[in-house]
Amino acid sequence: MKILLQALLLAILGTALVSCGGGGSNGSVATSPGPTPEPEPEPEPEPELLPTALEASRFLSQATFGPNTPAIEDVSSVGFESWFNTQLELPPSLHLQGVLAQFPEDGKFFDEQGNTLPELVFTASNSFWQTAIEGEDQLRQRMAFALSQIMVVSSQSDLRRLPQTMAAYMDVLTEGAFGNYRDLLEEVTYSPAMAIYLTYLRNEKANPDTGRVPDENYARELLQLFSLGLVALNQDGSSAVDAQGEPQELFDNSDITGLAKVFTGLSFAGAAFETRPSLIPLPAFYQRLEMFDSYHSAEPKAFLGTTIPAGTDGGNTLQMALDTIFNHPNVGPFLGRQLIQRFVTSHPPVEYVARVSAAFDTGSYQLPSGEAVGTGERGDLSATLAAVLFDPVARNPESIGDPQHGKLREPVIRLTHWARAFKVNSANARNERILSNTSDSALLGQQPYGSPSVFNFYRPGYIAPGTETGAAGLNAPELQISNATTIVGYPNVITLFALGVTPKFDRRAAPAFVADYSVEVGLANDPEGLLDHLDILLTQGRLEPETRARVIAALEQIPASNDDGLLARARLASVMLMSAPDYLVQR
Repeated sequence: MKILLQALLLAILGTALVSCGGGGSNGSVATSPGPTPEPEPEPEPEPELLPTALEASRFLSQATFGPNTPAIEDVSSVGFESWFNTQLELPPSLHLQGVLAQFPEDGKFFDEQGNTLPELVFTASNSFWQTAIEGEDQLRQRMAFALSQIMVVSSQSDLRRLPQTMAAYMDVLTEGAFGNYRDLLEEVTYSPAMAIYLTYLRNEKANPDTGRVPDENYARELLQLFSLGLVALNQDGSSAVDAQGEPQELFDNSDITGLAKVFTGLSFAGAAFETRPSLIPLPAFYQRLEMFDSYHSAEPKAFLGTTIPAGTDGGNTLQMALDTIFNHPNVGPFLGRQLIQRFVTSHPPVEYVARVSAAFDTGSYQLPSGEAVGTGERGDLSATLAAVLFDPVARNPESIGDPQHGKLREPVIRLTHWARAFKVNSANARNERILSNTSDSALLGQQPYGSPSVFNFYRPGYIAPGTETGAAGLNAPELQISNATTIVGYPNVITLFALGVTPKFDRRAAPAFVADYSVEVGLANDPEGLLDHLDILLTQGRLEPETRARVIAALEQIPASNDDGLLARARLASVMLMSAPDYLVQR
């Protein structure tokens, strides 16, 4: 182990991190006398050419929590489209029931002092790690994670004390990942997690006598972060400008105050509006909120050029408001661009955004084979996601060499990829201290469902100052959490997992997150062969000669005369590649 750590330290210190920043003719009718010829049949779509292992690995690096050998073999044997369609049909891997199964039989989750039972605090977080790594429905899980960074709730709030509420929200995004965005907006609005996080739980109508006004948090963030953004957009995601060339603001504070009235009257289900927390039925913490009309504003509600008439009941008011927001032309480009950033590239070309936005607007996307994905209804997320992943920009191998294409891999996805690539014996995170909260900058600087604010870990429009991407004016969101501490923290974390020495809550418990390096050990006597294998598994054929030479030099410092030396080589090679720019930048 000492030899491995020394070699790894030398390798890391010598590695500089750099950032990236589809009609045929029907023929003609005869003009001479005689029988009319039959129209020529439409040409059959050409069958999809099966991808190579490298192409499969690249596709999976965009569409999953990290490629592994079985997944690469699967995609290589059936093709992108078949894999994608199969993933759409898989049942969702959900979180709530697994979290509740760890609760006491009576469902009570707090002690006599009102504190959450310590053994329950991290159950939702643990469920994320296990499902992200082991779930068969990788595409759905990956989409849910992307949505969690747009429709943000965070455990860095009172929700830390309510793991069942967090798990229920995780299920909302998971179940809605391939559904319709309008439906998802509604489920999110009625979720206790969002109501607690953005403070509209028990939000009451105005009271002129006391000066009380409706809480505006959710109204503001729903428009700004979850649906429209701040300025009018063209379908390609660029800002629409007025006659003076200035961006057109979509709303002002009067729109926010009007919309805030919509989200009054919502409280926990199965109890009175103002029931004390200790008396709230325990299932209410993870069930849909209830609308209490006596607390809902009966005033007219004006926003975005729409007015909901006075006296409209709360349920209908909410439906009308969400319909208005959902049907705004900004939603497609606003959401589509961020999904491209989460899956494929940080600074997508406007033509790419326009094609994804069109898939959102029409609810349909035609795959290269000619098969259509989607219901044909505006807001279909399966069609939108297909547009993201099958767009020529995403699939064209020439994009790999484009210096403006690609993204920095998120720290969370780097760790899940390690666990998937090297087949950990179990992804049960219950005993892993590091995974209970990886948000510390000395670790990953990112915790699933644990962003520091509603603005996520990084902003979609972030341009990193003092960088080449910044000088080129390129968005690079993940660079917002890349700094001197996290750049070192991540390889430290990966090293601990590779060596199997992560800190535990209970060292007597059966070990989890134990990697299987048997394939790599079998190749460790041949460093070139080992790196060829890891280049497919980790870097999708992008391993640079300089990196290859540096890794081989480090490996050759470790004697390969016994099993311990071979294992040390395998571990070191995995950590070095996953700490190299060739891996950190996804193309």
